[in-house]
Amino acid sequence: MRRLLIAILVCLAGGAEAQTVWRMPTEYPATAMPGEGIASFASSLARRSGGRLAIEPSFDAKLGIKSAAMPVAIREGRVEAGDAFGGALGGIDPVFGLSSLPFVTPSIEAAERLAGTARPLYAQAFAKQGQRLLYVTPWPPSGLWMKEPLASVETLRGLAVRTYDATSTAVMARAGAKAFNISFADAQARVKDGSVNAVLSSGDGGAGRRLWEQLPHFAEINYAIPLSFATVSQKAYEALDPDLRRAVDEAAAETESRQWAAIRTRLDENYKRMRENGVTIRTGIDPAVTAALREAGAASVVEWRKVAGPEAGRLVDGLPPK
Repeated sequence: MRRLLIAILVCLAGGAEAQTVWRMPTEYPATAMPGEGIASFASSLARRSGGRLAIEPSFDAKLGIKSAAMPVAIREGRVEAGDAFGGALGGIDPVFGLSSLPFVTPSIEAAERLAGTARPLYAQAFAKQGQRLLYVTPWPPSGLWMKEPLASVETLRGLAVRTYDATSTAVMARAGAKAFNISFADAQARVKDGSVNAVLSSGDGGAGRRLWEQLPHFAEINYAIPLSFATVSQKAYEALDPDLRRAVDEAAAETESRQWAAIRTRLDENYKRMRENGVTIRTGIDPAVTAALREAGAASVVEWRKVAGPEAGRLVDGLPPK
């Protein structure tokens, strides 16, 4: 992979050899939104740097680094950059749980505005970890992948569901389900062994392929539109010449614009592929189920505000009505 990527970059640069290579992993497949973001960033950076700075991508947690461990891996120099799911970073700073709060962003437009407003807080939290925020990647709205249709509150209470952060774990537990906070890289094994019979996820891109064989029912609960964050070691960034730092910033901005544009058609594309692979998508959810989830979600938002502080809380106050 590394030799192939560098060869491509050399061609793009007109024969110049890449002088610096940044390793950049994610725990998600190459065809999921974060994976596509890394590919877009690599392509843009190769073009803008003339091949002098290359990205060596890694997908599906092949390096053994999951989202929660990404900041430490970058800080320790095991990789120079990486993409991590925001909900998994809540232990570092509660602000990272903002985008995965339940039922607070009613649209892609609202999610994008919230991400822009919260960006200084995100950047500040990463700076404390010795990292520079490159770009954010939005996910399609999270739903429930299940073995059987989400028919009632009783069905909900019978779930053993994989969740993706502390908040979603608390929400599902309050709603009566058994909830397990598990990284996506580890979720499939739990589904296969039967200890988990539902997964909270959008199932975007190749991630859906991991789920639909065992969980052929998807409930559109529109739980959240969460973010993943791409960052780089501040030391690695500052070691670059000024023109290369500018290339990094421009490539990151181009990638983020690409990600927000792509998300607007992503749900329809995902649903089409899911249906072609036998997934039954339930869009009309029992109002009693919706009420149970929203009630549980509201309590978790209150708890998050207490730990996140008033500055982060004001971001939620500025959201449009649902």
